Amino acid sequence: MYLPRSLISHLYQQLMHTTHSQSPSVLVLVSLEPDALCACRILTSLFRRDYIPHKIQPISGYNDLATAGEQLVQPMKLQSGGSGGVVVCLGVGGMVDVSTVLGLDNISDGEDPSGGVQVWLIDARRPWNLGNVFAGRPEDALQTIDSNARTRALDVVDGKIQSSYKPGQGGVIVYDDGDIDEDMTTEREAFLSLLKMPDVEDDGEILDDSDGASATAVAINEERHSKKRKSWSDRDDNDEEDEDGENRKPRQRRRSDSSSTTGSSPTRSLQQQRRSSQLSSGSPSPSQPPQSLPPPSAQPASPRKLRRRLLRLRRKHEAVLHKYYSLGATYSEPISSLLYSLAEDLGREDNNLLWQAIVGVSSLELYGRSMTGVGISTSLDAGGSAGWGGQRGERIRQVLRDEVRRLNPPDPKEVNGERIRGETYGVIPCHGLSPTDTSIQLSPEPRFLLIRHWSLYESMLHSPYLAARLHIWSDIGRKRLHKLLAKMGVSLSQCKQSYTHMDMELKRGLRQSLLKYAPMYGLDGLVPPPASAGRGKEGWGFVRSWGWKACLSAIDVGVIVGAILEVGKSGIHTDPTGKPYDRHDPKREIVDENGNLENQAWVERFWEAYDALGNIEALKAALPTALHLHRAILRTGTSLIEKRQIRHLRAFRMAVVKEGPDVQLFTHPAALTKLALWVGEAIAEQERDQRGKVGKGGKGMPLVLAGLNEKRGVYVVVGTGGGGGVIDLAARERIRQKVEDKARRKEEKRQEKERKREERREREGGVDDDDEEEETEDEDEDESDDENPLDDKGYGRNRFGNAFQEVVDEINARVRIDSFEHCVVEVKKEDLSGFLESLSMKAVIG
Repeated sequence: MYLPRSLISHLYQQLMHTTHSQSPSVLVLVSLEPDALCACRILTSLFRRDYIPHKIQPISGYNDLATAGEQLVQPMKLQSGGSGGVVVCLGVGGMVDVSTVLGLDNISDGEDPSGGVQVWLIDARRPWNLGNVFAGRPEDALQTIDSNARTRALDVVDGKIQSSYKPGQGGVIVYDDGDIDEDMTTEREAFLSLLKMPDVEDDGEILDDSDGASATAVAINEERHSKKRKSWSDRDDNDEEDEDGENRKPRQRRRSDSSSTTGSSPTRSLQQQRRSSQLSSGSPSPSQPPQSLPPPSAQPASPRKLRRRLLRLRRKHEAVLHKYYSLGATYSEPISSLLYSLAEDLGREDNNLLWQAIVGVSSLELYGRSMTGVGISTSLDAGGSAGWGGQRGERIRQVLRDEVRRLNPPDPKEVNGERIRGETYGVIPCHGLSPTDTSIQLSPEPRFLLIRHWSLYESMLHSPYLAARLHIWSDIGRKRLHKLLAKMGVSLSQCKQSYTHMDMELKRGLRQSLLKYAPMYGLDGLVPPPASAGRGKEGWGFVRSWGWKACLSAIDVGVIVGAILEVGKSGIHTDPTGKPYDRHDPKREIVDENGNLENQAWVERFWEAYDALGNIEALKAALPTALHLHRAILRTGTSLIEKRQIRHLRAFRMAVVKEGPDVQLFTHPAALTKLALWVGEAIAEQERDQRGKVGKGGKGMPLVLAGLNEKRGVYVVVGTGGGGGVIDLAARERIRQKVEDKARRKEEKRQEKERKREERREREGGVDDDDEEEETEDEDEDESDDENPLDDKGYGRNRFGNAFQEVVDEINARVRIDSFEHCVVEVKKEDLSGFLESLSMKAVIG
């Protein structure tokens, strides 16, 4: 089921009204990423205000999610002696059948399989698992024909929750950010039609379909029968398989349910739902035609005809779902923004919740998450954080700017005060206006890194945006940076001291100097343009003060929180005995092969990051960790490019990080993703300078980066898109308008031809049908030539998750797919070369 955006507070209000002192705690499952962390703080703040008991459980991956389902969720079921309750998934499980992973799909003696447990699913990753969106009701498994069931059927129409929906029914509920209602009509019709059809075995028979649905169905059928669940434990001895059975189970379940890869899992889940429905309610046998088929004629059709007709219709709908799951990964509205909308709908919004939403939204840029999945953006839009998320992302940021103005009005006594002067001259604030100032304000943030906590020179040097465009990894690039500073009138001695201690006149003139000289070096988006009536403060960032203690931008907080999650506060890596890990020790052994100890360490960092978001002193204490991580990114990225360690394979570029002082830092997938984005953007700009355009037909050349984890004997592999990154919706609209104008002119031309043809027919007494058919074919060919690739939903999307799954199904590599980020995978050290060789033959970008 899904909850439409217009009813976003409906479930929460019902929970608030039904909660009492004996109510079970709400279980909140949170992924280990800044956006989900901020969303969690918003939600728990609402819970505390309304005295709703709750418990937070960090989740590091699918294996951890299955463990939480077994240990925390299933005991809540009525059948297990619990009293039901609510489970909230933040950034967790949107791409898999979450009821199966959590163990809420077991049917016994006609009882409700959810056991009174209701799951709220809030996730920004796409594609959705359609079983969560359009099914998920207990009635989908138990078709009880009673008055209560009929009443509940009116509460949910085609998976969409109505305003009359009542709590306590169990099942899975997806929070819609608007995309399901607007963009998934075709998928909804196909899914619901398949759900109503009887289960008929498809042996791949050719039905002479003209639309190619049979070929697609045969391919799906072959994938379904050739599927093998692969992990490196599958190749171990039987004893080891018995010992590791529990650990391997969640990975198997995740691959069967995650289906963004092959399209077979939605069909399989549909079959399970139909079987359970038939067992419990005595639904018709597979030989009966579905309701959507036309009524029988005077002579009833033979069973063979009905079966072929049913297969044809089923294959058509399966092809729709297969196409949806094969489009590739993408990101929708950040969940922190969605949770702030919930608070706003409840009338609970304030500066603290607004700041959490701003930090969560801003963090997406740091991890390359956009409408085409994880990848770089080479867009030269306005400065600040503009350029990610396209038009939709800018709309979200504009709403946040409006909220900042509404909740932080200027003091009437300070009409000509420091804040007004700062916004007028474009000086970025570095301190609060008073010891009690905790306001949020807009600031023309340049694309520098941690400028308030570093020197201007170091901040520019470590900026991914500036480093890629100046080629900062080379001596020539460093000289270009020095020339830019010289033209701006900033000496090296001045720019190498702390920014807060720089000369005030230099700081006041910094933005104007950048606006004047940055375009000479191709840095058009380095700073946001001046505010105007037409553009407003587009591209401006967000800054918050904590009195005179500190002043941080939203990007700064996102960088620091991310560093805590990826490295930890100490930044020192230890082995399981607590001693620092020495990678050069000849006696070292592979430990923690399954990653359990590593996951525990990541969960501990979650609590450090969670506390830091509410404690400015903890944030300041973690600043050295963030600086250390980004110094390592610059060092390692520079080494890869200078030593020419980036190889060009058929479908992507590839690099391996296996030596150097910072190898251990990049065993975390998020840290490795940041490095991959740095390297990918540098290579893309290099290619643009040499060729004048981005390769791969404008989609950019993707990059695969592997980092060695010597403690576990595996490579962490991440695949990122390559510079087609963000598709500008405004540009797409302009292209679509051109196509429509061309189509209109062609229609006018066709009508003119038709008129002349009629005149010729009247004069000559008719025209040859063959000529008419030939002209029609020519017109069809012309129309096919006009198809715009940007109109394809999957254009430029990151398809590494699909490609990884295809490779796992084909070769005998020991691979572990456990991350919620489907472009991340772990490969055994000895199997990396074969894995990459097979991956190079796959389509990794849509």
